[in-house]
Amino acid sequence: MTKHQWRGEDGDEIRYWRANYHGGRFELYTKTDEDDRWGKLDPPSKENWEALRDVLWRKYQRKRCSWNLIAKVDKMLGKSNEGPSK
Repeated sequence: MTKHQWRGEDGDEIRYWRANYHGGRFELYTKTDEDDRWGKLDPPSKENWEALRDVLWRKYQRKRCSWNLIAKVDKMLGKSNEGPSK
């Protein structure tokens, strides 16, 4: 299983996101500073998938992520997958 985490601002609060990749699929979770537990996003929004793709792209550029993970997210977003230069 691989985990990818990032954070961002959601209005006035800081929100954290986590994506777990296991068994050929992603599961996305989110929480705020006040939350003790991660809440599963079911289903994740298009913005969540695009944020994950951005995180994976930056990791790929630093050789910390495989292109296959980006291709899977692109497929979920309905994008054509023509190569790393996207």
